[in-house]
Parts: sequence; structure tokens; C-alpha cells
Amino acid sequence: MQISLKDVEETKVFGIKLGKLLRPGDVICLNGDLGAGKTTLTKSIGEGMGIEDYITSPTFTIINEYYGPVNLYHFDTYRLETEEDIFYMGFDEYFYGDGVCIVEWADKIKEALPEDYLELNIKRKTGEERIIDIVAVGLRSQELLEELK
Repeated sequence: MQISLKDVEETKVFGIKLGKLLRPGDVICLNGDLGAGKTTLTKSIGEGMGIEDYITSPTFTIINEYYGPVNLYHFDTYRLETEEDIFYMGFDEYFYGDGVCIVEWADKIKEALPEDYLELNIKRKTGEERIIDIVAVGLRSQELLEELK
């Protein structure tokens, strides 16, 4: 599925809608160039999940944890060098845990992702406009995709 978001406000509305659909165990993978809007989208997903904390990019910390009705684990894998880094940091415990995981730069860790995830590939078109290609991998993510339509 492909969607076009004209501006930050439409991105926020989409993120909130997605956030309201998420439940423990869901994994959202965000791919896109620097400045594509991955963290902006994550903020609105968190808002839809009922997260009240201010969400920031985990570029240097790699993982930020936010607690709410359902916990949100926000990853940024941009700085990871090897697949061993992923396992050393215990990503699998988060992926199969009791919260929702959002992974920025998920294409860098494709082999370490769980069997079920929703992939959002974000491309800047012009100004604030974004095109998002959404791919569902697994049954639960197929359900999410259907609910987003």
C-alpha cells in the first residue's frame, strides 16, 4: 500500500491512527533517508498509543523506552556496525516482549527482525510532502495494514 502525506499535520494524523491500532508485540520498521520524517512519525505513533513522554531520536542511545498503557521501545540502528551488535544489545528481548517496537533504519538489521513486522518506507517528495510505501510481513501486520486502509 502506498500513501501520500502532504504535510506534518497529515503525518501526525496518520501516526496517531497507527498508534491507536498497535498492541504488545507489534514491530514497526521505518526506513528512509536522513530527514525523511522517521522520528516525527514515531512521535505521533507514540501519541496515538497514549505515551505522554516527549519522544526523541535515539541516535546516540540506540534505544529509548517510553512507558504508557502499552510500552514503546524506539530503536535507531543507524550507528550499529554488525549483526552481533543487535544480539549483544538484546533486541530480541524487546521484539518478543510486552511492548511495541519502532525501529528506525530497520533495513540495516533485516536479518535480525522478527517474523512479523510492518515496514514503512518513507520518501521525501517536495517540502513537507512524504510518500510512504507500507509492506506487511506476517499475519498480524497484514491485519494492521487492512485496518489502516
